[in-house]
Amino acid sequence: MYSMIPVYQPDLSGNEKKYVIECIDSSWISSKGEFIQKFEREFASFTGMAYAASVSNGTVALHLALLALDIGPGDEVIVPTFTYIASVNAINYVGAKPVFVDIEPLGWQLDCDLVEDLITEKTKAIISVHIYGQPTDMIRLQGIAKQHKLFLIEDGAEAFGSRIDGHHIGHLSDITTYSFFGNKTVTTGEGGMVTTNSAELDRKIRRLKGQGLMEGKEYWHDIVGYNYRMTNICAAIGLAQLEKATAFINRKREIANFYIAHLQGLPLQFQKERLGSCHSWWMFSILTDTREVRDTLRYYLSNAGIETRPLFPPIHFMPMYYQDGHSFPISEDISERGMNLPSWPGMTDEMLHYIVEKITGFYE
Repeated sequence: MYSMIPVYQPDLSGNEKKYVIECIDSSWISSKGEFIQKFEREFASFTGMAYAASVSNGTVALHLALLALDIGPGDEVIVPTFTYIASVNAINYVGAKPVFVDIEPLGWQLDCDLVEDLITEKTKAIISVHIYGQPTDMIRLQGIAKQHKLFLIEDGAEAFGSRIDGHHIGHLSDITTYSFFGNKTVTTGEGGMVTTNSAELDRKIRRLKGQGLMEGKEYWHDIVGYNYRMTNICAAIGLAQLEKATAFINRKREIANFYIAHLQGLPLQFQKERLGSCHSWWMFSILTDTREVRDTLRYYLSNAGIETRPLFPPIHFMPMYYQDGHSFPISEDISERGMNLPSWPGMTDEMLHYIVEKITGFYE
């Protein structure tokens, strides 16, 4: 019996402490210092992108992406309703209108079959959210975006390490954003990153995140900017995390494969890995037959010392985004039947066997 196996716990067993102490000893603890540039450079290299700009969290990364693409009042942005709320709040920040789209039932990603019917003369961009680490069909979505001359943004907050046809996510869109919150595969405590292959977009993002400072002129700001910079201490932690990133991702795939293999035969469904993609399994999730069964199972596991979490509720249910008469049946169905199981790199095989044993026992 465990006191509690958490849904997620970061692994800080590498050079995190060493690098943070270097920051303190050097006195470079704010938004300048050598770890900022090192982290950005190594992150761009890991993801195969030309540019990576560090920011203070994943939500502001989305905000900057929209600002850099000049999306604002009067524009519409297509976004899945099955996502974390930051994906939609950022659209609201710039004064644009979120247009919700349902997901497909196997991989739980934005349903490309539904996108074109939502495009109007006001549509300016599509945000694809790689929910729980499974990539969207970006090749098809990129084709739709190009055909209709739309910007394409990838919300990769949960998809660091995910790949499409062997390439890390990000190379099929205009801008990709990441989060490094404490429960992400790579963490800085709080933090985020914006990647792009466009030098012009990278310049705009860096200017906007640094209070709109005019390049080459001290303390001269000719546009409204934001203080969205990452600290050198956070970057130091991030750099140490990157050194172990491949091991983290491999372990999370092992954990997902273990769950799938050992929970087969039970009345459960799992998120499917699309052919040609590599799921990074930020979270491993299961679907029960009904919401009532899910809630009972969560209570049962909690009493056994196993933390779980429900899947995200669809954003169109939230009071500020509620749209009367609109229904998104796949998102609603998956959300109310789903839950996340513990899936962090430091989990032991003993923990995994214990969790599987308890879930199996629930159904016996």
